[in-house]
Amino acid sequence: MRRFLVVTAMGHLVWEMLQMPLYTLWTEGTSGEIAFAVVHCTGGDVLIALASLTGALILAGDARWPTDRFCEVAVLTLLFGFAYTLYSEWFNVSVRLSWAYAPSMPTLPLLGTGLAPVLQWIVIPSAALHAAHGAIKHGSDFKPTS
Repeated sequence: MRRFLVVTAMGHLVWEMLQMPLYTLWTEGTSGEIAFAVVHCTGGDVLIALASLTGALILAGDARWPTDRFCEVAVLTLLFGFAYTLYSEWFNVSVRLSWAYAPSMPTLPLLGTGLAPVLQWIVIPSAALHAAHGAIKHGSDFKPTS
């Protein structure tokens, strides 16, 4: 879980910084507003990732995860994060108008959702889940109990 959390936090922080030019805030906001958005969004990303993993563990996990039922939990975690991202991007861009995409943001056909945040919720959780699973496969100090 620690590896999942560390990779999640660091991955989302880097991703948020790199994708910032794809939002209008990059050109319209102050440096303080941009920095706040990066920190705020990273914190939200970590909470979403933890909620997605927790929900997946409740539905499909067991006490020996990630050694057992890894794939089931991983698939659900990715689906939950992906679904929330689609909803959140649509709601905040189209309904609340909380943020806007720059013209350079590629979007998904039909949905209009930004491609960068969608890819973020495939790449970062996949890497974090891989790190959690790899810790077991490579003999970390974790010892599953029955």
